[in-house]
Amino acid sequence: MIPIGQQALLHIIVHLLFLVISWWALQAVHFDKWIKKGKVMQARVLYILLVISLASIASDFFLKYLQYSTNLSQLFG
Repeated sequence: MIPIGQQALLHIIVHLLFLVISWWALQAVHFDKWIKKGKVMQARVLYILLVISLASIASDFFLKYLQYSTNLSQLFG
């Protein structure tokens, strides 16, 4: 088992890593086409929320997969 402090550090690092990856991936999408004129602030908030949502989903999947794969060793040993 991983001590609680190390597990918390791993979760923070993974969440931050997936925030960066999500931000980088969403840079490829042209949101300018869908933004109304004068609504730049709302568009930025929406972009930030999209990045956080995508990163949360991806990092939760990764962390659960990691946990499940490490728990498999308890099945056989």
